Amino acid sequence: MKTIKLFPLELGRLLKSRLTWLVILLTVLAPASGLVLYQPATASTMLSVYLANPAIAGGVAGGILFGLLTVYELDRSSRSRVNVLTDTTVSPLVMALVHLWALMAVSLLTLGLTMLVWLPVSAGMIGSVFDGSNYLLAYILLMGLALPLSILAAAAAYQFTGRADLSLVLFAAFAGLSLTVWAENWQLCWLNPCVWALSDDFSNLRIFRSVAYMRLTWLMALGGVWGISYLCVRQYGKGIIGSLAVGVRRIYRPAVALLLLICSGIAYAAQPMVDHSNPDQTVMTFSEVPYAEEVVCTGRSAKVYPDTEAGAVSGRAAYQFQNTSGEEQTVDFGINPGYTVSSVEANGEEVPFSVSSYQEYNEAMLEATIPAGEQVELVVEYSGFPRENSNTSVLQGSVEISETYLCLQNADLSPRLINVMPDEGMYPTTIEITLPSSMTVIPFGSSKAKSLGENEDGTITWQYEDNGTGGILYAGDYVMENIEAAGMEIEFYYGRKHQSVMEAAGAVEAVKAVAEYCTEHYGSLSFTNGGTLELVQSRVSGGGYATDGASLLDEADFTASNLGNGSKGAAAGEVMIHELVHQWWGLGNMFDTSDSTSAWSAEGLTVYTTYRIVKELYGESYAQEHYIDQWQQAVDDYYQDFYVRHPEYLEMLPEDQQLEITGNLSYVRQYCEMPLKILKAEQLAGGEEAMDQILKGLFNRELDPAYPYLTYQEFLDACGLTEEELNLD
Repeated sequence: MKTIKLFPLELGRLLKSRLTWLVILLTVLAPASGLVLYQPATASTMLSVYLANPAIAGGVAGGILFGLLTVYELDRSSRSRVNVLTDTTVSPLVMALVHLWALMAVSLLTLGLTMLVWLPVSAGMIGSVFDGSNYLLAYILLMGLALPLSILAAAAAYQFTGRADLSLVLFAAFAGLSLTVWAENWQLCWLNPCVWALSDDFSNLRIFRSVAYMRLTWLMALGGVWGISYLCVRQYGKGIIGSLAVGVRRIYRPAVALLLLICSGIAYAAQPMVDHSNPDQTVMTFSEVPYAEEVVCTGRSAKVYPDTEAGAVSGRAAYQFQNTSGEEQTVDFGINPGYTVSSVEANGEEVPFSVSSYQEYNEAMLEATIPAGEQVELVVEYSGFPRENSNTSVLQGSVEISETYLCLQNADLSPRLINVMPDEGMYPTTIEITLPSSMTVIPFGSSKAKSLGENEDGTITWQYEDNGTGGILYAGDYVMENIEAAGMEIEFYYGRKHQSVMEAAGAVEAVKAVAEYCTEHYGSLSFTNGGTLELVQSRVSGGGYATDGASLLDEADFTASNLGNGSKGAAAGEVMIHELVHQWWGLGNMFDTSDSTSAWSAEGLTVYTTYRIVKELYGESYAQEHYIDQWQQAVDDYYQDFYVRHPEYLEMLPEDQQLEITGNLSYVRQYCEMPLKILKAEQLAGGEEAMDQILKGLFNRELDPAYPYLTYQEFLDACGLTEEELNLD
């Protein structure tokens, strides 16, 4: 009761302090540092740049400020040398609770003020893709929970040591670990959560769940540590040991602290977000499993039921085998480590099965025994929360399952058959998936999904035919545009939230212009399927890829900020053209990206091709002004750069600054210098028509399977030029 009565008095005292309001003000302003100084989210989506980075930066700066305020306030009575008097009036244990509650209340007030101040700012910067739920979750999880964690950590440090100086050192070390050593470990970076990207067009529930889980684990851990330190609060003039001996007399106090620590340890060890894949990614044990003798797969099917609210999946997969060996055989499957196999039946009878603890490439091995009968139908029932690969745990978010987006790949969709050969070289497959009616299902490849009708609960069951042991399935709240260009039928899928941005950029016109120009000048894409192509915009993933009949476009390439990138085009529609040209130079022809400092990359030919398309659309003078002149200006500035003229000084800088400067310089070389060199090669080779023939030959060249990349030397050889001849004077 005394604690409850003292709480409003302590809170009122805190709110009358100028230092408290200074900390509140600085914390409210702290998200601004995420716009210019601290930018851990590296993706170029609007929510990454203008929401994730400010929220994380605000949490880091605000957490440190509240840690300092906590130590300052807890040390107040000792610093004023009135602790002997105050301890006789109010128990130090009571005051420890009162201080903690008051500081927590101030942190909650600060979070509320921060969200109010930054709401109109964020909405204005993010634009049409701003979403209130993303805003609330980002500030609560990425920033808000950093404040109580810092308060608990700083308070525990002070209660253990009883000294402000030692407490500050311990808190600084703890915060420093999160920002440095633990920064690449998503479970340990308590102050600066691992968030590399937030999606503009689709949901972000997966990454928010990951951050929430990490925060909950640390709240329990630091709550337990604070509980232990609470027992060490100095009382009766005793030191830390004597105070601890008095504090443990009420057994519920240490019991609660230990329970919190145990729960946090269990939560850390049993996290459901990422798997335990072998960190050595050169090991491919599953691919070395010998094939079952005299067993073939004649077909498979799966019925998949994603739970878009929980982000989980349940399913029933059936496999038809011919077993002519005359004896039992073991068949192996790869399955997502987050799934639990509830039953395996062969011809209606349960059979033995096991799931290995060893995992690699985001798969565990499911082994099941099939009987000796010649015709066997094996049915596997599975369910769970799909885990992501631990080797890319700092890039979580790919297994997003929600009412606006879903991507299930191979073993995420249904168990992937490993050690059984197909009948006559085919794995005929039928997949059924049930999803909310707002979602469009897109099998990634040449297959087409058809609706089987709406169910009573408002969902729709989709079905499609495929071939293979796995497969990739996308689904989401998509807009689909049918485009006919260059003899192709293109189905262009993009997120509904992005519709206004795409329309403003002239996306349909850009697709048509690129397809017609590149097909005429270079040739058809190798991954079209009978003249049809699905262009699918994915949730931000770090890149695209292609297969027969489909190509993936990363949403980060079509954000408002990227569409305003002057290095890729003078207007949004021209940047759209640039990104689509990558279907030819980047996917249609690959480039080795191992040397990030090299000027030769997919960007050079893509920028050059964009210039040629724009020249054809808008005229030579426009292309000269907005492309060639700007390339030349950027290259002139590049060669005047201090670190280009004096590279020895660049080597003297800290590594992180070297990387930043080198990256900026490489950007100019790839986007400006290389297009100028290609333009010079065009002039030396005999003009535009001659260069078109050269590039057409390179695009359609016979690939070396051991090294399928288009090299700079191949380009020079095709032009009949040397590297020195393309030097820019």
